[in-house]
Amino acid sequence: MTGDIHVREEGRGSSLADYAPLLTLVGVAALAALAITAGFAAWEMRPLMHAYMGVFLVIFALLKLFDLSGFKDGFHMYDLLARRVEGYGYVYPFIELGLGLAFLSFAAPTLTYWITIIVFSFGALGVVKALFEGVDIDCPCMGNILSVPLSTVTLTEDLAMVLMSAILLTL
Repeated sequence: MTGDIHVREEGRGSSLADYAPLLTLVGVAALAALAITAGFAAWEMRPLMHAYMGVFLVIFALLKLFDLSGFKDGFHMYDLLARRVEGYGYVYPFIELGLGLAFLSFAAPTLTYWITIIVFSFGALGVVKALFEGVDIDCPCMGNILSVPLSTVTLTEDLAMVLMSAILLTL
């Protein structure tokens, strides 16, 4: 470890088992979205995406809120804004929670999509930079409860939120 940066261990994050907690949460969010939208005719895309994104974001916000200070410290290690604005790590889980609730309630959908695109695009830049530098930390996206390495999977999560929000803008 050098200063604030942890150097990636050989092979860390290369096994599917390393991502079991994440895959479980993604699967539960998908099942919840299917259950929420089961009453909609013909599995409409907009309600299904809203339900999935809402459940996903609420779960991930909750994981961060269990140890807000610990999340802030980990988030500071790779997020570009959290490195510059001390309090952003404390605010971010509430932004994520607000977005999740907005998706679930269909509140101000266009604004919700744009905020999601901005927040997660910016977050993806920090992940790319950290991956390029070889940073090896447990992803704060799971809070301090579950251990999943910061990796391209984290980047995929961010980009998936951006892509789904962009798709929702076009529906």
